[in-house]
Amino acid sequence: MATLNREGVDLYYQVHGDKGPVILLTHGYSATSQMWEGQVEALSKDHKLVIWDMRGHGQSDSPEDPALYSEPATVADMAALLDAVGAGTAIVGGLSLGGYMSLAFNRVHGDRVEALLIIDTGPGYKNDQAREGWNKTSLKTAERYEIEGLALLEKGSAERRTARHKSAKGLALAARGMLTQRDAGVMASLPEIKVPAIVVVGSEDTPFLAASDYMAAKIPGAKKAIIEGAGHAANIDKPEAFNAAILGFLSGLKQS
Repeated sequence: MATLNREGVDLYYQVHGDKGPVILLTHGYSATSQMWEGQVEALSKDHKLVIWDMRGHGQSDSPEDPALYSEPATVADMAALLDAVGAGTAIVGGLSLGGYMSLAFNRVHGDRVEALLIIDTGPGYKNDQAREGWNKTSLKTAERYEIEGLALLEKGSAERRTARHKSAKGLALAARGMLTQRDAGVMASLPEIKVPAIVVVGSEDTPFLAASDYMAAKIPGAKKAIIEGAGHAANIDKPEAFNAAILGFLSGLKQS
């Protein structure tokens, strides 16, 4: 367990394992690094696993300035974490917002990505109207955290129900600045991805099934894994099947 200070914002992270390639995993919105508890043992045997809490989440800081919450700030946080653990490159992945940010990271720092793990994630929207709808929902989520506080977590999927945060205000600011989207840049970058990738989705994660199909089709050579009986938090709902899919993909990287 450690803390990285980036321009005045403390970011909480953990490193598990000390051999093999680095894996950087990012949690979903309003979850924390704790959501990866069921993956730590499996993934740290042959890799150095780095998990962390995004700003506004968990044990990381929740700065007051709304301008400090954004996609570029999150991508820069991820780069700083890799620097902190001495990793020039890493296998980069995450769930939901964490998966989207992993794609955003690859778009900016493709030279630092060895492979992508895209889990129960959407790549954004081409259509401005659809993006506006997503953003309206994100802003309503922010308002709900401002009104209901952390009790709102109890109504979420598994990765949210198990999360512990310092404040609801940080989650509201993250929804406004990080969960909302500005353009179709990440979606447009999919055909340009040059590293091995796996798209993982729970069979019951209905809102993300079509998005997963789309990403698997657009990312050159992408693998796809459906975790039967799992919902949005596929790694928590069915950890054994999830770990087997990820380990199978990682094993293929070693052989290639």
